[in-house]
Amino acid sequence: MRDISLSAPGKNSLKVKVAIHSDDTLALAVRYWPKGSRDSVTETAFSATSESPSQVLTNLQPGRTYAYQLVTRRGTCTSAGKEYEFKSQQLPLWAQDQFRLVCPDPGILPAAFRDGYFLVYRRDLPGLIYLLDAKGNIRWYHQVNGTGVKMATFTPQQTILALLGDETYQTSYGNELLEINLSGDTLLHLKKGRDFQQTLHHEVLPYKDRLITISSEEKVMNLSKRGGGKADTVKTDGILVMDRSGKTLWHWTIFDVLDPLQDPAIAKEKSDWMHANSLQVDKDGNYLLSFYNNGQIWKIDAQSGKVIWKFGKGGDYTLAGGDWFDNSHAAHINAQGNLMLFDNGTKRLQSHVLSYRLDEATKVATLAFDVPLPKDVYSERMGSAYLINDTTVLSTCTKRNTVVLTNLQGRFLWALRSNASPYRVEFIPKEKLFPFLTH
Repeated sequence: MRDISLSAPGKNSLKVKVAIHSDDTLALAVRYWPKGSRDSVTETAFSATSESPSQVLTNLQPGRTYAYQLVTRRGTCTSAGKEYEFKSQQLPLWAQDQFRLVCPDPGILPAAFRDGYFLVYRRDLPGLIYLLDAKGNIRWYHQVNGTGVKMATFTPQQTILALLGDETYQTSYGNELLEINLSGDTLLHLKKGRDFQQTLHHEVLPYKDRLITISSEEKVMNLSKRGGGKADTVKTDGILVMDRSGKTLWHWTIFDVLDPLQDPAIAKEKSDWMHANSLQVDKDGNYLLSFYNNGQIWKIDAQSGKVIWKFGKGGDYTLAGGDWFDNSHAAHINAQGNLMLFDNGTKRLQSHVLSYRLDEATKVATLAFDVPLPKDVYSERMGSAYLINDTTVLSTCTKRNTVVLTNLQGRFLWALRSNASPYRVEFIPKEKLFPFLTH
C-alpha cells in the first residue's frame, strides 16, 4: 500500500471517504469507532478489488474524533492494519437549527421508535434528504443542487428513490427521478424529455424491476355544454410504469375510464380535475390511487386499467359505522391489512387518521380506528400517516411543518417541528439501515 487519503464527498459533514493506493489489487473494508469507545465499532463491507479501493464512512457524529483501521483482502488472505484517527466536520450552519423536538416523556415511546430513524426531505431549493434519529439529530444527509426533493422513499435495497423538481415545478410536481445509495452514489438518474415525457407528481414507487409514478395528463376538449370553451385544456392524472431506463411499460389515464363531460363542474375543475395524490400497490398487485378533489380512492386493475372499485363518498362501498373521510392522502394497506389514510378533515377543520376493513366481495367497509390529531396541527392539504406498531401512528401534518406520534386515541407522545414543510415523513426501523447507521 502506497498511501491513504481522506476526503468529504460532496463536502458532506457526515461522510468521510477513505481511499488507498496500492501496487497490488486488493479489496478494502474499514473498521471505525468513536475514539475511546472501542466497543462501538462500525465496519463496512469489502469494496470491489482494485488498485485504488475506497469506502465511504457514514455512521458519524459531527465534530467528533474517530479511530479507524483498514482491513485489506488479497485473494483469500485478509489482514488488518494499524489504527489511525480523523475528526469529523461540524454540521454546516444551515443544518444546525432545521429541526426541533418536543417529547415530554421519552420513556413512553415504543422501543422500536426510539431506536429507529426518519426520512425527511426539503422540497425547496437546494433539495435535501435527511435521516434523523428519534432525538431529532441529523444522522445522514444528501444535498441536490438546483432542484428540490418533491418526495422520497426508502427502498428494500437500502437506497433512496426520489422525485426532483426545480422552482418551475409547483408543490409536489417534478421532472427528474434520482436513486442514491447511503454512500451517496447515484444509481439512477432519469430526466423528462430525455428518458420520459410526462411531468410526474406526488409518487415514485420501486416495484420489482419497475418504477411506478403518478403522471400529469392533458386533453383539449369542447366544454361548451358545461359552460366552458370549445377548446379547453383539461388537466388530470395518470399512472406511468417505467423500466429503470425510463422506457414506458404501461400507461393509464383518467381519460381512459371517465369522460370529463360527465362532471357538471368540469369547466371550473378543468385545471386540476380529480387531483390524484398517492399511489400504492395493493396486496394483489393492483393499484390504489387516491384523489383529493372528489374524496375517493380507486382500485385499478394493473393489467387492463379497469376501475375495480371506488371507495369513499359516492363510491361502491357501504360503510358499516363510522365516518367517511373528507380528503385523503397517503392511502395504503397497513400492517394490519386495512386501508389506512391521512384524512385532511377540511369540513370539520381537524385532521384524522382513519383505517378501514374492506370486504371486497360484499363491498362493505368497517371503520377499524379513527385517530383524531391535535387541532393545532390541522393540515388542510398534504400529509401522511403510518403505523409504528398496533398502538401508535406517525402523522405528517405538512401545513403545520410538524410530524407527530400519537396513540390510537390521539394522545400526543412526540413531535418533530421543521423549518420546511415535510410532505411525508417515513419511519425506518434501525435494522433496515444497518450497518450504515447504528446507535
